[in-house]
Amino acid sequence: MKLLKKEVMSILREPESMNELVYFTQRGVGKGNVKAWARKSLCPKCKKGTMSKPVDEKTGKVKIRAKEYLCPECGYMIEKIAYEETLECEVIYTCPECNNSGEASVPFKWRTFQGMKSVLFQCDKCKAKIPITKKMKEKSNKN
Repeated sequence: MKLLKKEVMSILREPESMNELVYFTQRGVGKGNVKAWARKSLCPKCKKGTMSKPVDEKTGKVKIRAKEYLCPECGYMIEKIAYEETLECEVIYTCPECNNSGEASVPFKWRTFQGMKSVLFQCDKCKAKIPITKKMKEKSNKN
């Protein structure tokens, strides 16, 4: 029995809800495509609550542009950049260079690559660097 690309066993577990994620994107990259996400983690202090952005007391809504993450269980607070650098970005991709389909798990850290803020990972087969850019930025012509 032949396996189709969609039937290949996946090591990564795809998210069931956006509520369990800090970041999610699905987009085309050159001739390939990328689906990437970073999951929320447990509180490093109490190990019970899931770290999330604070909730506005007046409206009851999450503060979208908050600069910190908060544990709802113990109240532990950590700066956004420091927290996000502890997370893993899980990626399912098709390489734009060699058309190889694969999976990767890399640190969720924004770096500058070809003039754009990107999370970078490499193709398993051809080792090409594949950027996941912020907000569909265009590549600059600076070399």
